[in-house]
Amino acid sequence: MRGFIIAGTHSGCGKTTITFGLMAALKKRGLKVQPFKAGPDFIDTGLHRLVTGRHSRNLDIWMCGEKYVKECFHKYAADADISIIEGVMGMYDGEYSTAKLAGLLNLPVILVVDAYGMAESAGAIVRGFVSYSPIHPFTDSPIRIAGVIFNRVASDNHFKRLKDNVQVGDSTLRDVTVLGYLPRDLDFEIPHRHLGLTVAEETPIAKENIAKLADSVLEHIDVEKIIEQKIPAPYDTGQSIALYSVIPACRESFLAEGLQTSRNDKNTIIAIAYDKAFCFYYEDNLDLLKNAGAEIVTFSPLSDKKIPDNVDAIYIGGGYPELYAYQLSRNASMLRAIRKWADSGRPIYAECGGLMYLSKGIYDFEGNLYKMAGVFPFETIMKKERVSLGYREVKLLKDSILGRKDDVLRGHEFHYSEIKGTANRKLSIIDKIYSIKDMKGQNIYKEGFRFKNTLASYVHIHFGSNPDIANNFINFSMET
Repeated sequence: MRGFIIAGTHSGCGKTTITFGLMAALKKRGLKVQPFKAGPDFIDTGLHRLVTGRHSRNLDIWMCGEKYVKECFHKYAADADISIIEGVMGMYDGEYSTAKLAGLLNLPVILVVDAYGMAESAGAIVRGFVSYSPIHPFTDSPIRIAGVIFNRVASDNHFKRLKDNVQVGDSTLRDVTVLGYLPRDLDFEIPHRHLGLTVAEETPIAKENIAKLADSVLEHIDVEKIIEQKIPAPYDTGQSIALYSVIPACRESFLAEGLQTSRNDKNTIIAIAYDKAFCFYYEDNLDLLKNAGAEIVTFSPLSDKKIPDNVDAIYIGGGYPELYAYQLSRNASMLRAIRKWADSGRPIYAECGGLMYLSKGIYDFEGNLYKMAGVFPFETIMKKERVSLGYREVKLLKDSILGRKDDVLRGHEFHYSEIKGTANRKLSIIDKIYSIKDMKGQNIYKEGFRFKNTLASYVHIHFGSNPDIANNFINFSMET
Protein backbone atom coordinates (compact mmCIF):
# COMPACT_ATOMS: atom_id res chain seq x y z
CA MET A 1 0.00 0.00 0.00
CA ARG A 2 1.01 3.60 -0.54
CA GLY A 3 -0.34 6.73 1.07
CA PHE A 4 0.25 10.12 2.65
CA ILE A 5 -1.45 13.04 4.39
CA ILE A 6 -1.78 16.49 2.84
CA ALA A 7 -1.21 19.08 5.59
CA GLY A 8 -1.25 22.85 5.37
CA THR A 9 0.56 25.66 7.13
CA HIS A 10 -2.86 27.22 7.78
CA SER A 11 -6.46 27.16 6.59
CA GLY A 12 -6.74 28.67 3.12
CA CYS A 13 -3.20 27.81 2.00
CA GLY A 14 -4.46 25.66 -0.89
CA LYS A 15 -4.39 22.13 0.55
CA THR A 16 -7.90 21.34 -0.74
CA THR A 17 -7.02 22.34 -4.32
CA ILE A 18 -3.75 20.41 -4.18
CA THR A 19 -5.52 17.41 -2.67
CA PHE A 20 -8.08 17.40 -5.49
CA GLY A 21 -5.32 17.89 -8.04
CA LEU A 22 -3.23 15.00 -6.76
CA MET A 23 -6.28 12.73 -6.61
CA ALA A 24 -7.22 13.64 -10.18
CA ALA A 25 -3.65 13.31 -11.47
CA LEU A 26 -3.03 9.92 -9.87
CA LYS A 27 -6.38 8.66 -11.14
CA LYS A 28 -5.44 9.89 -14.61
CA ARG A 29 -2.25 7.85 -14.26
CA GLY A 30 -4.49 4.80 -13.89
CA LEU A 31 -4.19 4.36 -10.12
CA LYS A 32 -7.05 3.43 -7.82
CA VAL A 33 -7.10 6.36 -5.37
CA GLN A 34 -8.77 6.01 -1.96
CA PRO A 35 -9.64 9.39 -0.41
CA PHE A 36 -9.99 10.25 3.28
CA LYS A 37 -10.69 13.44 5.22
CA ALA A 38 -9.30 14.33 8.64
CA GLY A 39 -12.04 15.57 10.93
CA PRO A 40 -15.83 15.82 10.62
CA ASP A 41 -16.26 17.63 7.28
CA PHE A 42 -19.02 16.32 4.95
CA ILE A 43 -18.48 18.56 1.95
CA ASP A 44 -14.85 17.75 1.15
CA THR A 45 -15.61 14.02 1.28
CA GLY A 46 -18.33 14.41 -1.35
CA LEU A 47 -15.97 16.32 -3.62
CA HIS A 48 -13.30 13.64 -3.12
CA ARG A 49 -15.83 11.13 -4.44
CA LEU A 50 -16.53 13.37 -7.43
CA VAL A 51 -12.82 13.36 -8.32
CA THR A 52 -11.86 9.76 -7.51
CA GLY A 53 -15.07 7.80 -8.03
CA ARG A 54 -14.64 6.25 -4.55
CA HIS A 55 -16.38 7.13 -1.28
CA SER A 56 -14.21 9.22 1.01
CA ARG A 57 -14.07 8.36 4.70
CA ASN A 58 -13.83 10.67 7.71
CA LEU A 59 -10.95 9.89 10.06
CA ASP A 60 -11.87 11.63 13.30
CA ILE A 61 -10.01 10.60 16.46
CA TRP A 62 -12.20 12.56 18.87
CA MET A 63 -15.53 11.27 17.58
CA CYS A 64 -14.56 7.65 16.93
CA GLY A 65 -11.40 6.87 18.86
CA GLU A 66 -7.96 5.71 17.75
CA LYS A 67 -8.85 2.06 17.19
CA TYR A 68 -11.78 2.84 14.91
CA VAL A 69 -9.75 5.36 12.91
CA LYS A 70 -6.87 2.95 12.33
CA GLU A 71 -9.18 0.14 11.30
CA CYS A 72 -11.21 2.41 9.02
CA PHE A 73 -8.09 3.61 7.25
CA HIS A 74 -6.57 0.17 6.74
CA LYS A 75 -9.86 -1.38 5.65
CA TYR A 76 -10.57 1.10 2.86
CA ALA A 77 -6.93 1.59 1.84
CA ALA A 78 -6.44 -2.16 1.41
CA ASP A 79 -7.78 -2.46 -2.15
CA ALA A 80 -6.44 0.89 -3.42
CA ASP A 81 -3.17 1.63 -5.18
CA ILE A 82 -2.67 4.81 -3.17
CA SER A 83 -4.48 6.62 -0.36
CA ILE A 84 -4.66 10.37 0.18
CA ILE A 85 -5.85 11.97 3.41
CA GLU A 86 -6.77 15.64 3.29
CA GLY A 87 -5.82 17.29 6.56
CA VAL A 88 -7.71 19.92 8.54
CA MET A 89 -6.70 23.52 9.38
CA GLY A 90 -2.98 24.02 9.89
CA MET A 91 -0.89 20.89 10.47
CA TYR A 92 -0.52 21.36 14.24
CA ASP A 93 -3.79 23.17 14.93
CA GLY A 94 -6.13 21.68 17.50
CA GLU A 95 -5.87 18.92 20.06
CA TYR A 96 -6.79 16.34 17.38
CA SER A 97 -4.65 17.80 14.64
CA THR A 98 -3.52 16.58 11.24
CA ALA A 99 -0.13 15.90 12.84
CA LYS A 100 -1.71 13.68 15.49
CA LEU A 101 -3.52 11.70 12.79
CA ALA A 102 -0.27 11.31 10.84
CA GLY A 103 1.38 9.95 13.97
CA LEU A 104 -1.48 7.57 14.71
CA LEU A 105 -1.41 6.11 11.19
CA ASN A 106 2.39 6.34 10.81
CA LEU A 107 2.03 8.15 7.49
CA PRO A 108 4.34 10.63 5.76
CA VAL A 109 3.14 14.22 5.45
CA ILE A 110 3.22 16.44 2.38
CA LEU A 111 3.17 20.06 3.53
CA VAL A 112 1.38 22.71 1.43
CA VAL A 113 2.87 26.20 1.68
CA ASP A 114 1.19 29.27 0.19
CA ALA A 115 4.08 31.02 -1.59
CA TYR A 116 2.24 34.19 -2.48
CA GLY A 117 4.31 37.22 -1.45
CA MET A 118 7.39 35.30 -0.30
CA ALA A 119 10.56 33.67 -1.61
CA GLU A 120 13.55 32.87 0.65
CA SER A 121 11.30 33.05 3.73
CA ALA A 122 9.76 29.78 2.63
CA GLY A 123 12.85 27.98 3.91
CA ALA A 124 12.27 29.35 7.42
CA ILE A 125 8.62 28.25 7.37
CA VAL A 126 9.43 24.70 6.31
CA ARG A 127 12.29 24.46 8.82
CA GLY A 128 9.91 25.61 11.52
CA PHE A 129 7.32 22.98 10.69
CA VAL A 130 9.92 20.20 10.55
CA SER A 131 11.61 21.26 13.79
CA TYR A 132 8.30 21.62 15.61
CA SER A 133 7.23 18.06 14.76
CA PRO A 134 6.27 16.17 17.93
CA ILE A 135 7.58 12.72 18.76
CA HIS A 136 5.62 9.87 17.19
CA PRO A 137 3.76 8.00 19.99
CA PHE A 138 4.95 4.54 18.91
CA THR A 139 8.27 4.94 17.09
CA ASP A 140 9.85 7.61 19.36
CA SER A 141 10.82 9.64 16.29
CA PRO A 142 9.34 12.86 14.88
CA ILE A 143 6.36 12.78 12.54
CA ARG A 144 7.87 12.77 9.06
CA ILE A 145 7.32 15.70 6.71
CA ALA A 146 8.47 13.96 3.54
CA GLY A 147 7.68 16.61 0.97
CA VAL A 148 6.62 20.18 0.27
CA ILE A 149 4.34 21.55 -2.43
CA PHE A 150 4.13 25.29 -2.98
CA ASN A 151 0.88 26.96 -3.98
CA ARG A 152 0.35 30.20 -5.94
CA VAL A 153 3.85 30.34 -7.44
CA ALA A 154 4.41 33.23 -9.84
CA SER A 155 7.02 31.74 -12.20
CA ASP A 156 9.73 29.12 -12.64
CA ASN A 157 12.26 31.56 -11.22
CA HIS A 158 10.06 32.13 -8.19
CA PHE A 159 9.85 28.36 -7.67
CA LYS A 160 13.67 28.04 -7.93
CA ARG A 161 14.14 30.59 -5.16
CA LEU A 162 11.61 28.77 -2.96
CA LYS A 163 13.15 25.37 -3.62
CA ASP A 164 16.76 26.48 -3.14
CA ASN A 165 16.02 27.84 0.31
CA VAL A 166 14.40 24.61 1.46
CA GLN A 167 16.91 22.15 0.04
CA VAL A 168 20.33 23.69 0.68
CA GLY A 169 22.46 24.28 3.74
CA ASP A 170 20.39 22.76 6.53
CA SER A 171 20.60 19.17 7.76
CA THR A 172 17.16 19.61 9.37
CA LEU A 173 15.64 19.46 5.88
CA ARG A 174 17.78 16.73 4.33
CA ASP A 175 14.86 14.28 4.18
CA VAL A 176 12.34 16.84 2.88
CA THR A 177 11.78 16.82 -0.89
CA VAL A 178 10.37 19.82 -2.70
CA LEU A 179 7.86 18.04 -4.92
CA GLY A 180 6.72 20.97 -7.04
CA TYR A 181 4.11 23.68 -7.16
CA LEU A 182 0.85 24.95 -8.58
CA PRO A 183 1.02 28.23 -10.49
CA ARG A 184 -0.58 31.43 -9.27
CA ASP A 185 -2.52 31.85 -12.51
CA LEU A 186 -4.15 28.42 -12.24
CA ASP A 187 -7.75 28.87 -13.35
CA PHE A 188 -9.43 26.58 -10.83
CA GLU A 189 -11.93 27.47 -8.13
CA ILE A 190 -14.63 25.63 -6.22
CA PRO A 191 -17.68 27.82 -5.45
CA HIS A 192 -18.26 28.62 -1.76
CA ARG A 193 -21.29 29.41 0.36
CA HIS A 194 -21.99 29.86 4.08
CA LEU A 195 -21.14 26.30 5.22
CA GLY A 196 -18.11 26.00 2.95
CA LEU A 197 -17.58 24.56 -0.52
CA THR A 198 -20.48 23.80 -2.84
CA VAL A 199 -21.55 20.17 -2.47
CA ALA A 200 -20.70 17.42 -4.95
CA GLU A 201 -24.41 16.75 -5.62
CA GLU A 202 -24.53 20.12 -7.41
CA THR A 203 -21.56 19.15 -9.63
CA PRO A 204 -19.62 22.35 -8.87
CA ILE A 205 -16.51 21.23 -10.78
CA ALA A 206 -16.87 20.41 -14.46
CA LYS A 207 -15.04 17.31 -15.71
CA GLU A 208 -12.92 19.42 -18.05
CA ASN A 209 -11.78 21.58 -15.11
CA ILE A 210 -10.83 18.51 -13.11
CA ALA A 211 -8.85 17.32 -16.14
CA LYS A 212 -7.09 20.71 -16.40
CA LEU A 213 -6.17 20.57 -12.73
CA ALA A 214 -4.80 17.05 -13.16
CA ASP A 215 -2.70 18.18 -16.12
CA SER A 216 -1.29 21.10 -14.13
CA VAL A 217 -0.31 18.75 -11.29
CA LEU A 218 1.35 16.33 -13.69
CA GLU A 219 3.25 19.22 -15.29
CA HIS A 220 4.46 20.96 -12.13
CA ILE A 221 4.58 18.28 -9.39
CA ASP A 222 6.75 15.17 -9.23
CA VAL A 223 4.03 12.55 -8.79
CA GLU A 224 6.55 9.71 -9.20
CA LYS A 225 8.17 10.58 -5.88
CA ILE A 226 4.72 10.74 -4.28
CA ILE A 227 3.82 7.28 -5.58
CA GLU A 228 6.94 5.92 -3.89
CA GLN A 229 5.58 6.76 -0.42
CA LYS A 230 4.64 3.51 1.34
CA ILE A 231 2.38 2.79 4.30
CA PRO A 232 3.95 0.75 7.10
CA ALA A 233 2.17 -2.39 8.24
CA PRO A 234 -0.60 -1.91 10.82
CA TYR A 235 0.62 -1.82 14.40
CA ASP A 236 -0.65 -1.28 17.89
CA THR A 237 2.09 -0.54 20.43
CA GLY A 238 4.31 -3.11 18.78
CA GLN A 239 1.61 -5.67 18.01
CA SER A 240 -0.47 -6.13 14.88
CA ILE A 241 -4.09 -5.02 15.15
CA ALA A 242 -7.08 -7.18 14.26
CA LEU A 243 -8.42 -5.28 11.30
CA TYR A 244 -12.12 -4.69 10.82
CA SER A 245 -13.23 -5.78 14.29
CA VAL A 246 -14.86 -2.38 14.72
CA ILE A 247 -15.95 -2.04 11.08
CA PRO A 248 -17.09 -5.45 9.84
CA ALA A 249 -16.72 -6.09 6.14
CA CYS A 250 -20.08 -7.83 5.97
CA ARG A 251 -23.10 -8.86 8.02
CA GLU A 252 -21.54 -12.24 8.79
CA SER A 253 -18.79 -10.46 10.74
CA PHE A 254 -21.40 -9.16 13.17
CA LEU A 255 -22.86 -12.64 13.59
CA ALA A 256 -19.41 -14.11 14.17
CA GLU A 257 -18.91 -11.64 17.03
CA GLY A 258 -22.24 -12.55 18.60
CA LEU A 259 -23.94 -9.26 17.71
CA GLN A 260 -27.55 -9.77 16.71
CA THR A 261 -29.09 -8.19 13.63
CA SER A 262 -32.72 -7.22 13.82
CA ARG A 263 -34.31 -10.02 11.82
CA ASN A 264 -33.34 -13.11 9.90
CA ASP A 265 -36.04 -13.39 7.26
CA LYS A 266 -36.19 -9.82 5.92
CA ASN A 267 -33.83 -6.89 6.11
CA THR A 268 -34.89 -3.72 7.82
CA ILE A 269 -35.42 -1.11 5.11
CA ILE A 270 -34.26 2.43 5.91
CA ALA A 271 -35.22 5.29 3.60
CA ILE A 272 -32.46 7.91 3.33
CA ALA A 273 -33.39 11.42 2.21
CA TYR A 274 -30.82 12.17 -0.48
CA ASP A 275 -30.76 15.02 -2.99
CA LYS A 276 -29.25 18.49 -3.36
CA ALA A 277 -31.01 19.66 -0.18
CA PHE A 278 -30.03 16.67 1.98
CA CYS A 279 -26.63 15.13 1.35
CA PHE A 280 -24.60 15.43 4.57
CA TYR A 281 -24.03 11.87 5.76
CA TYR A 282 -21.02 10.12 7.18
CA GLU A 283 -20.53 7.29 4.70
CA ASP A 284 -19.60 5.00 7.59
CA ASN A 285 -23.05 5.56 9.14
CA LEU A 286 -24.72 4.08 6.09
CA ASP A 287 -22.23 1.22 5.88
CA LEU A 288 -22.61 0.37 9.56
CA LEU A 289 -26.38 0.20 9.08
CA LYS A 290 -25.95 -2.07 6.06
CA ASN A 291 -23.40 -4.24 7.86
CA ALA A 292 -25.90 -4.65 10.71
CA GLY A 293 -28.52 -6.00 8.32
CA ALA A 294 -30.31 -2.95 6.92
CA GLU A 295 -31.27 -2.34 3.33
CA ILE A 296 -30.79 1.29 2.27
CA VAL A 297 -33.12 2.99 -0.20
CA THR A 298 -33.07 6.68 -1.09
CA PHE A 299 -35.76 9.25 -1.80
CA SER A 300 -35.85 12.95 -2.62
CA PRO A 301 -37.86 15.37 -0.46
CA LEU A 302 -37.40 17.82 -3.34
CA SER A 303 -38.93 15.79 -6.16
CA ASP A 304 -40.57 12.58 -4.92
CA LYS A 305 -44.24 12.68 -4.01
CA LYS A 306 -44.19 9.98 -1.37
CA ILE A 307 -42.03 7.95 0.98
CA PRO A 308 -40.74 4.72 -0.61
CA ASP A 309 -42.97 1.68 -0.06
CA ASN A 310 -42.35 -0.93 2.63
CA VAL A 311 -39.74 1.01 4.60
CA ASP A 312 -39.29 0.66 8.36
CA ALA A 313 -37.59 3.95 9.23
CA ILE A 314 -36.58 7.29 7.73
CA TYR A 315 -33.20 9.02 8.10
CA ILE A 316 -33.03 12.70 7.06
CA GLY A 317 -29.49 14.05 7.15
CA GLY A 318 -28.14 17.55 6.96
CA GLY A 319 -27.54 19.70 3.92
CA TYR A 320 -28.84 22.97 2.52
CA PRO A 321 -32.64 22.92 2.91
CA GLU A 322 -32.56 26.72 3.27
CA LEU A 323 -31.36 27.04 -0.34
CA TYR A 324 -34.19 24.84 -1.59
CA ALA A 325 -36.86 25.94 0.87
CA TYR A 326 -39.22 27.13 -1.87
CA GLN A 327 -39.08 23.80 -3.74
CA LEU A 328 -39.40 21.80 -0.51
CA SER A 329 -42.42 23.83 0.59
CA ARG A 330 -44.08 23.35 -2.82
CA ASN A 331 -43.83 19.56 -2.55
CA ALA A 332 -46.93 19.40 -0.34
CA SER A 333 -47.48 15.70 -1.00
CA MET A 334 -44.14 14.75 0.55
CA LEU A 335 -44.61 17.12 3.48
CA ARG A 336 -47.97 15.51 4.25
CA ALA A 337 -46.47 12.03 3.95
CA ILE A 338 -43.68 12.87 6.41
CA ARG A 339 -46.09 14.43 8.91
CA LYS A 340 -48.47 11.47 8.66
CA TRP A 341 -45.56 9.05 9.16
CA ALA A 342 -44.44 10.89 12.31
CA ASP A 343 -47.99 11.15 13.66
CA SER A 344 -48.42 7.39 13.26
CA GLY A 345 -45.45 6.77 15.57
CA ARG A 346 -43.20 5.25 12.94
CA PRO A 347 -39.51 6.19 13.41
CA ILE A 348 -37.69 9.15 11.89
CA TYR A 349 -34.15 10.21 12.72
CA ALA A 350 -33.11 13.68 11.52
CA GLU A 351 -29.96 15.79 11.82
CA CYS A 352 -29.49 19.55 11.36
CA GLY A 353 -31.07 20.22 7.94
CA GLY A 354 -33.39 17.32 8.65
CA LEU A 355 -34.49 19.03 11.88
CA MET A 356 -35.22 22.18 9.87
CA TYR A 357 -37.32 20.16 7.43
CA LEU A 358 -39.36 18.67 10.29
CA SER A 359 -40.08 22.11 11.78
CA LYS A 360 -43.13 24.25 10.95
CA GLY A 361 -41.12 26.32 8.53
CA ILE A 362 -37.78 27.84 7.47
CA TYR A 363 -37.06 31.57 7.39
CA ASP A 364 -34.39 32.09 4.73
CA PHE A 365 -31.62 34.71 4.79
CA GLU A 366 -34.02 37.33 3.42
CA GLY A 367 -36.67 36.64 6.06
CA ASN A 368 -39.06 34.74 3.80
CA LEU A 369 -40.96 31.93 5.55
CA TYR A 370 -41.45 28.59 3.78
CA LYS A 371 -43.74 25.94 5.24
CA MET A 372 -42.17 22.59 6.14
CA ALA A 373 -43.49 19.29 7.56
CA GLY A 374 -44.62 20.67 10.93
CA VAL A 375 -43.69 17.63 13.00
CA PHE A 376 -42.26 19.97 15.65
CA PRO A 377 -44.11 23.15 16.77
CA PHE A 378 -41.32 25.60 16.04
CA GLU A 379 -39.76 27.36 13.05
CA THR A 380 -36.09 27.71 12.15
CA ILE A 381 -34.46 30.88 10.97
CA MET A 382 -31.23 31.47 9.04
CA LYS A 383 -28.74 33.90 10.59
CA LYS A 384 -26.04 35.94 8.88
CA GLU A 385 -23.45 34.75 11.38
CA ARG A 386 -22.55 31.20 12.35
CA VAL A 387 -24.71 30.00 15.25
CA SER A 388 -22.79 26.94 16.41
CA LEU A 389 -19.62 25.00 15.62
CA GLY A 390 -17.90 22.25 17.55
CA TYR A 391 -17.67 18.66 18.70
CA ARG A 392 -20.49 17.37 20.87
CA GLU A 393 -20.81 14.47 23.31
CA VAL A 394 -24.39 13.30 23.78
CA LYS A 395 -25.74 11.34 26.72
CA LEU A 396 -29.16 9.84 26.08
CA LEU A 397 -31.66 10.69 28.82
CA LYS A 398 -34.20 8.18 27.48
CA ASP A 399 -34.31 5.19 25.16
CA SER A 400 -34.39 6.18 21.49
CA ILE A 401 -33.65 5.01 17.97
CA LEU A 402 -29.93 5.61 18.59
CA GLY A 403 -29.58 3.80 21.88
CA ARG A 404 -30.58 3.16 25.45
CA LYS A 405 -30.81 5.60 28.33
CA ASP A 406 -27.32 6.66 29.50
CA ASP A 407 -25.62 5.61 26.24
CA VAL A 408 -22.94 8.10 25.15
CA LEU A 409 -22.57 9.14 21.50
CA ARG A 410 -20.32 11.65 19.80
CA GLY A 411 -20.76 13.96 16.85
CA HIS A 412 -20.29 17.45 15.45
CA GLU A 413 -22.40 20.57 15.10
CA PHE A 414 -22.08 23.33 12.47
CA HIS A 415 -24.99 25.52 11.40
CA TYR A 416 -26.15 29.02 10.56
CA SER A 417 -29.77 28.43 11.55
CA GLU A 418 -31.44 28.40 14.94
CA ILE A 419 -34.83 27.62 16.37
CA LYS A 420 -36.97 30.75 16.32
CA GLY A 421 -38.25 31.90 19.67
CA THR A 422 -36.20 29.62 21.90
CA ALA A 423 -37.98 30.95 25.01
CA ASN A 424 -41.54 30.27 23.86
CA ARG A 425 -43.77 27.88 25.79
CA LYS A 426 -44.19 25.39 22.94
CA LEU A 427 -40.45 24.79 22.80
CA SER A 428 -40.18 24.34 26.56
CA ILE A 429 -42.69 21.47 26.60
CA ILE A 430 -41.04 19.47 23.79
CA ASP A 431 -39.37 16.29 25.01
CA LYS A 432 -35.58 16.77 24.92
CA ILE A 433 -33.57 13.58 25.41
CA TYR A 434 -29.97 14.74 24.78
CA SER A 435 -27.72 16.04 27.53
CA ILE A 436 -24.91 17.64 25.55
CA LYS A 437 -21.32 18.44 26.48
CA ASP A 438 -18.63 20.09 24.40
CA MET A 439 -15.33 18.33 23.68
CA LYS A 440 -13.87 19.66 26.96
CA GLY A 441 -16.63 17.94 28.96
CA GLN A 442 -18.56 21.11 29.81
CA ASN A 443 -22.37 20.80 29.94
CA ILE A 444 -23.81 23.22 27.40
CA TYR A 445 -27.52 22.45 26.89
CA LYS A 446 -30.25 19.84 26.51
CA GLU A 447 -31.46 19.09 23.02
CA GLY A 448 -32.46 16.07 20.92
CA PHE A 449 -36.11 16.84 20.25
CA ARG A 450 -38.52 13.91 20.35
CA PHE A 451 -42.09 13.61 19.11
CA LYS A 452 -43.43 10.08 19.49
CA ASN A 453 -40.73 8.06 17.67
CA THR A 454 -39.26 10.97 15.73
CA LEU A 455 -35.87 12.19 16.98
CA ALA A 456 -34.23 15.34 15.60
CA SER A 457 -31.15 17.33 16.57
CA TYR A 458 -28.62 19.82 15.26
CA VAL A 459 -25.86 17.33 16.14
CA HIS A 460 -24.52 15.05 13.38
CA ILE A 461 -23.81 11.79 15.23
CA HIS A 462 -21.05 9.54 13.90
CA PHE A 463 -22.28 5.98 14.33
CA GLY A 464 -18.67 4.85 14.74
CA SER A 465 -18.60 6.65 18.10
CA ASN A 466 -20.59 3.85 19.73
CA PRO A 467 -20.58 0.27 18.38
CA ASP A 468 -24.22 -0.31 19.36
CA ILE A 469 -25.84 2.55 17.41
CA ALA A 470 -26.47 0.69 14.14
CA ASN A 471 -28.05 -2.33 15.83
CA ASN A 472 -30.11 -0.08 18.11
CA PHE A 473 -31.34 1.83 15.05
CA ILE A 474 -32.45 -1.40 13.36
CA ASN A 475 -34.01 -3.00 16.45
CA PHE A 476 -35.91 0.18 17.30
CA SER A 477 -37.19 0.39 13.73
CA MET A 478 -38.55 -3.14 13.94
CA GLU A 479 -40.13 -2.73 17.36
CA THR A 480 -42.15 0.42 16.57
